[in-house]
Amino acid sequence: MDGLVIKPRWADMILSGIKTWEIRGSKTHKRGTIGIIKSGSGLVYGMVELVDCVPLHGPDDVDLILGNQDKHHVALGAIKYRKPWAWVMKNPIIYPEPVPYKHPQGAVIWVRLPKTVYQGGGKGE
Repeated sequence: MDGLVIKPRWADMILSGIKTWEIRGSKTHKRGTIGIIKSGSGLVYGMVELVDCVPLHGPDDVDLILGNQDKHHVALGAIKYRKPWAWVMKNPIIYPEPVPYKHPQGAVIWVRLPKTVYQGGGKGE
């Protein structure tokens, strides 16, 4: 499983189910279960299903961003990406205890997580 590094405020909102779209500057082809890592923590706090990637650029980009603000919670002026994308997430699971992992040097978006992070980590397996 891969882990997505996210600022703590947004990670908390994603894991609570309040934020279902993560706005990024590029699309992703990843789908399936991913870990949620709070940047700078060295800990995986839970996981979600990454189910889609929606372009938020084009002729209706402002309408798409404003019309779906309840999904991403980011002010229009705060989105600095030239071609923003919404990474769509669902089914968040918060781990009872955050799980430590070794953060590889240079990783800023994705981290490959060992099985020990998600085997039983919050899933009850």
